[in-house]
Order: sequence, then structure tokens, then C-alpha cells
Amino acid sequence: MNFCSDNTAGAHPKVLEALVAHNAGAAMPYGNDELTQRVEKRIAEIFERDCAVFLVGTGTAANVLSLAALTPPWGVVYCHPGSHINCDECGAPEFFTGGAKLMPIAGADGKIAAADLDGAITGAGVVHHAQPASISLTQATEAGTVYTEGEIGAIADVARRHRLGLHVDGARFANALVSLNCRPADITWRAGVDILSFGATKNGAVAAEAVVVFDREKAATLGYRRKRGGQLWSKMRFISAQFDAYLKDDLWLANARHANATAKTLGQGLAGVPGARIEHPVQANEIFVTLPEPVIRGLEQDGFKFYRWVEGGQLLRLVTSFNTEPAHVEAFLASARRHAARGTQAAQ
Repeated sequence: MNFCSDNTAGAHPKVLEALVAHNAGAAMPYGNDELTQRVEKRIAEIFERDCAVFLVGTGTAANVLSLAALTPPWGVVYCHPGSHINCDECGAPEFFTGGAKLMPIAGADGKIAAADLDGAITGAGVVHHAQPASISLTQATEAGTVYTEGEIGAIADVARRHRLGLHVDGARFANALVSLNCRPADITWRAGVDILSFGATKNGAVAAEAVVVFDREKAATLGYRRKRGGQLWSKMRFISAQFDAYLKDDLWLANARHANATAKTLGQGLAGVPGARIEHPVQANEIFVTLPEPVIRGLEQDGFKFYRWVEGGQLLRLVTSFNTEPAHVEAFLASARRHAARGTQAAQ
């Protein structure tokens, strides 16, 4: 019973079926096939906007290509310290931008506050300083929280005032969307977002991400950047097939609702375990909880898998997915309660 990450989940059966179905026959390469063009059109319909869509195979590729389109080599990307681009992409943002500087802006619960961001943007026009160029938000955040439409709008106002591009890392965009119960456009281009990394892999796909550019002028170089970055797949139909199934009949939203619902159940249950402390609001499909060491060891002995967020520490990250079984959630909670009760008895 693995709660390490939504990356541990397999693919949704409908996605796998689509891969098999679209394997038959011949299709033009490099995204010139009818299926890819249909998927690009469908994404534009979902976001209610004429936009440029570039399909890629990984979330890192989506993020760094987006940032490269917004940021020159001498530019600054403002981001949260815990963001994936700052912690988990092995220098890829710096490499693909040609040397841009990442500037972390700390904020509670994984989010950047507009006022803090505004105060940190300095050096424009000073030749000795890296130049403010772009902002990257994570939605849902690495703390499992969600930026509201108003919060994104306030950050977009800062971006416009300083003439910066605004990117959103949406590896878990579907989870954020169903949490907010709004339209995709409301927390993207209508709120002032320029480019979205639209993720499907964590939510039921095999390897499928999209760079969605809401201002076509900002997409001028992305086709070349995608090719140069090794992400222009010759058999693009196999990424497109995943998105075709993912978006059909709102499967992507149903998957995210299930993941969020099981996370909510898990978070609420853990909040009642003696000695437990929920560290961030549970708004998507991640739970950050501090537990007593005997409880953690007991869970590990019972076969549950999860990450200690700091090696050797007592803060755990638990992640649910589109196929998390409610019975596994209940088993985890029962195990935690049992080991907590033993600890309480031993202390008496």
C-alpha cells in the first residue's frame, strides 16, 4: 500500500486502451497527424481560448521549455523555495534558459504572496543585476495547497506591473481545478497566466504533458525549443492518444476528484490520531503530517510506504491518486490509530 507519490500509480485503463487503439495503421509523424491536431483543438476548447499547444513527454520538459520562452539568459525566475523547478529538476531550468537565475520567494503553505513577490522584484535596468523576467507558480502546490483565482490574479497584477511573464506548473492542475470547482480558464488566462504546464502523467497517463500558451506571441520560439530539447516526438500520436482518452468524458476531472476525496478522508482521519499534526491544509491530493516515531515505525512494519519529507524526521508526505483504494486509506488509519494507542498505553 504505497502512498509515496501519485507517480507510483499505473495508467488508467482507458488511457492504455487508447494507446492500443491508436497503434493501428499509419499516422504522420512529429505531430502532423489528425489525432494530435484534434487533441490540440480539444485543449483550446477546454480553456475557452485560442492557444498554442505543444505536447511533450515529461513535466520537467514542460516547465523548462515554458520558462525558456519567457526568460532570457540574464533573467530572473521568481518561484517558491519548495517548487519543483527549484528543488527537483537538476538545474534544467537554468540549462534550458541559458543561465537564468531562480529567485525563491518564501511563503506559507507552499504559496507565494503577491505583496512579498512585489517587494522582491528589484534591479530592473541595472546592468550589474540579473533582470526580472518571469514568475512560476505551482498549482496545486508542493505543499498540497491550492492558489485561488484571486491569489493568482493578484500575482498577475504584480507581473503586469513589472512586465514579467507568468507561468504555472500544473503537474497537478486537475486536482487544483476540482478543489476550486471552477472553469480552467478562471485560474489560467482569465486570471493573467501566460503559459501553463498542463500535466496528465500524475493523474492517469503514462507520459503526457502539454505546454499551453495563452498568448500566441509568446509561443514564437517554442516549436524550435521543443525540437532542440528532444521533445518533438516522431510518433507524437502516442502522447496524443493519452490526452485523447484523458480528456474524453472528463476522465481527467473524475480521476482528480477521486484522488482529492481519498486525500481528504486520509487527512481528516489522521487529524484525530493522538500525537498527529497536519502541517498544511489538505486541498488537493497530498497530506503532510507529523507523527510520533513509534507510529511511523509501526506503519512501516505493517507494509505501508511513504516519504519522510526530511530524512530521518517525523514529517511525512502522503499522496493519493486516481486509483487509491478507500480500503487502503482505512487500513492506513487503522494502523496509525493502533500504534498510537500502544504508545499512549506504554506512556501510562
